[in-house]
Amino acid sequence: MLTKNVVTGSIEILEDGRLQVREDTIIIEDQNEISVTYLRYVLNPGDDVSDKSERIQDVAYAVWTPEVVEDWKIKEEQLRQNLPS
Repeated sequence: MLTKNVVTGSIEILEDGRLQVREDTIIIEDQNEISVTYLRYVLNPGDDVSDKSERIQDVAYAVWTPEVVEDWKIKEEQLRQNLPS
């Protein structure tokens, strides 16, 4: 029998407060792991994490203080202003 498990493999906190998340998709056949694939994505301070795992939510809520979210908004606006039209 095949089973598929998707788990949070790692959460890395970047210097600016963003969270780099690695999700591991594990395929198991007859109790033997036959495949693992990885998906990485980044969450920015203040992003909606209500659809993420409890572990990701806990880290986000601990790291994303009001100051971190405000600093990210300022940085994001500065990046937007420097983009060519």
